[in-house]
Amino acid sequence: MNHRTTDVREQGFSDHVLVCTNARDSEYACCADAGGQAVLARVKDWLRERDVFWSQVRVAETSCLGLCSAEGTAVTIHPRSHWYSDVRPEEVPDLLRREFGSEATRLGVGPEPAIEPSSMN
Repeated sequence: MNHRTTDVREQGFSDHVLVCTNARDSEYACCADAGGQAVLARVKDWLRERDVFWSQVRVAETSCLGLCSAEGTAVTIHPRSHWYSDVRPEEVPDLLRREFGSEATRLGVGPEPAIEPSSMN
């Protein structure tokens, strides 16, 4: 096992966006059926447009994050430790703007109070 935290930080990596695209064959909701791939694509596009995708911000497609809903996808952003459910593709730009700033200049922020739902409307 190699501890690579220093290497990753020296490369400029500051944030990680996890997007659930989990599919399941059951009666329960899953992010694959709730637009997971479309949300993932919008996250990547927004970050690419600001030239921070895979330089400062990494994106990972995940299996279940435990926030299953038929209304949208689960997304979490670290190191902030902010967790979202019911994210629809059209909401991604606003979510990332609120988290990272309109030009993705607010990166590398540690855990802080979550954005209250009333301020996201």
